[in-house]
Amino acid sequence: MSTDRPFQIDTARLRSRPKDASADVTRRADQAGEAHGFVDREPKARRGRRPSPRTGQVHAKVMPEIAAEIAEEAARRGSTQGVIIEEAWELYKSGRHNRK
Repeated sequence: MSTDRPFQIDTARLRSRPKDASADVTRRADQAGEAHGFVDREPKARRGRRPSPRTGQVHAKVMPEIAAEIAEEAARRGSTQGVIIEEAWELYKSGRHNRK
C-alpha cells in the first residue's frame, strides 16, 4: 500500500484573496443574478411593529384609590390609562388659561 494520502489537502498552498467589492462589480453581479431569476431578498420596508408616537413616560405616584379609579375609567372607555392622563392634562391646561 502506498504511503501517499490521496485525500489530503495541502493547506500550505491555500491563500485567501480579497474579494472585489466595487460598485461596478456588485452591479454586474446583481444584473447577472436577476437575469438567472434570483431576486433581492432584503426586506423592502422596516419589519416589525411601528413605533408609537407616545414615547414619553410619566411615572406618577398616586394614592391607591386614585390609581384604581383611573384604571376603572380606562377599562370602561376601552382606552389606556395614558389617554386618561392626557385628557386630564388638557382639561387642566384649558382651565388654567381661563383663570388668567
